[in-house]
Amino acid sequence: MNTLHEIRQAIEILSAAQLRDLEVWIRETADAAEGVSEPRPAYAPAQADYLSVDEYLKFEETSTIRHEYIGGELFAMTGATKRHNEITLNVATALHGHLRGGLCRAYVESVKVRFTVRRNEILYYPDVSVDCGPRDPEEVYLTDPRLIVEVLSPSTARFDRHEKALNYREIPTLEEYVLVAQHKLEVTVFRRSEDWRAQVITLPDESAEFRSIELSLPLDRIYEGVLFDTSGLRK
Repeated sequence: MNTLHEIRQAIEILSAAQLRDLEVWIRETADAAEGVSEPRPAYAPAQADYLSVDEYLKFEETSTIRHEYIGGELFAMTGATKRHNEITLNVATALHGHLRGGLCRAYVESVKVRFTVRRNEILYYPDVSVDCGPRDPEEVYLTDPRLIVEVLSPSTARFDRHEKALNYREIPTLEEYVLVAQHKLEVTVFRRSEDWRAQVITLPDESAEFRSIELSLPLDRIYEGVLFDTSGLRK
């Protein structure tokens, strides 16, 4: 397959699922091409031995850094940039205000989400999540999130776009998964009701529709106060 015509022919026979996988791969490649790097990969094995969920939760109580748990393995997480933190706070603040007085609650980075994929227990730390189920104020994780938002970093973008996107879909209560770019104006929304097809919003006066909680959030508000580098859309 060497010519553009041959590539087009191959794409035309792909199934809807294969086309979505291709779209994810293209976007991953574009992220990598931006050439922005952080001090080290955000995900690296923290230990070689298998840990149970209870052992992990006990370990995490005293750990000086956070770890995500995937099928018995721990993966250390690095700190976030100021830009990443500002975007996360903008989204979380908007969601918190919108949900005030209702049954749903917004949670930020330090609250985990726990679920199972092919018998493997997984506990991730989403940047922002919304849960509308029964609340236990002493619990350290959610099990029934309705909405999950991840703010992309160069070191985690591929993981967030591919592995996390696929795993999160296994949560029965999840209705929307949202990716917010850090170095440019771009919000991508995936909805269960639309077979997880990507909707990409890139204009400042456009809004990201969080239909799972009936909230329309303008990109200008998501990126309020955020300074982009010289290659970004604003300074």
